[in-house]
Amino acid sequence: MNLSRRNFIRTSGSSLVSAAILSQLPLGMMGCDSIMGNLPFGFQIWTIREKLRADFPGTLKMMADMGYKEVEMCSPLGYGFDTLHEIKGPDMRKIIEDAGLKCTSSHYNLGELRDHLDNRIQWAHDLGMEQMILSSFGLPEEASIDDYRKAADELNSIGEKTKKAGIQMGFHNHHGEFEKRGDELIYDALLDQLDPDLVKMQFQVAVENIGYKSADYFTRYPGRFISAHLSDYMNEEESVPVGQGMVDWPAFFKAAKTGGVKNFYAEINPEFFEESIQFLLNM
Repeated sequence: MNLSRRNFIRTSGSSLVSAAILSQLPLGMMGCDSIMGNLPFGFQIWTIREKLRADFPGTLKMMADMGYKEVEMCSPLGYGFDTLHEIKGPDMRKIIEDAGLKCTSSHYNLGELRDHLDNRIQWAHDLGMEQMILSSFGLPEEASIDDYRKAADELNSIGEKTKKAGIQMGFHNHHGEFEKRGDELIYDALLDQLDPDLVKMQFQVAVENIGYKSADYFTRYPGRFISAHLSDYMNEEESVPVGQGMVDWPAFFKAAKTGGVKNFYAEINPEFFEESIQFLLNM
């Protein structure tokens, strides 16, 4: 993610936004049988990767103490996180669970899925993951729709192998997939080319800052999604804690159920994690 580091002045903004959101919720979202339920919100490690590399157990415990229940890793092999790669899978799972968290997903790059798929599937099993997410095709900026379709076909083949191993393959978008080639949106072409059974989508909510609403995609493509990265923006450039920006969160969570989303991972500036989880838990 390309996150702004500019300061955002907040006083009573968080409580005011929370109150405003609550006032808009349908009655069915306020009780035990709500659409929200008691979701185990998680976090993606990317924005706090340096802290995790320096103190893996302590940083995980810090996040769990805030209220997060799940962690989405970045594969240490593909991302070059040597200190984390040195930890054996079963040992890493124990550290995560001892901190009060569960690892349900990880990002991978395409190279390691091509060259070390069996190893990465085993690592996923060791950590108790239910899904493996390709973080990017790594195509050049000038890549054509046909290039993306060919990449999608390769991911379908990888997804077939992970499915046989009992793990769901997924694809994570960035802003680049919401560019057009002629009249065709790259993301729509990927949805058309990817096998709905073999590859689910992980939706990057950050693209709402360029006008593509999560709820629209969840509703238009029911059952095609497995997880989402949560973030919020004041405008196209300025990121803010979840609940203080432009995203219509009641609409998001209502539509996420239709889309098939099972896991929600905050991927935000480190200083926004605490306010964001407080907002999410109080919805």
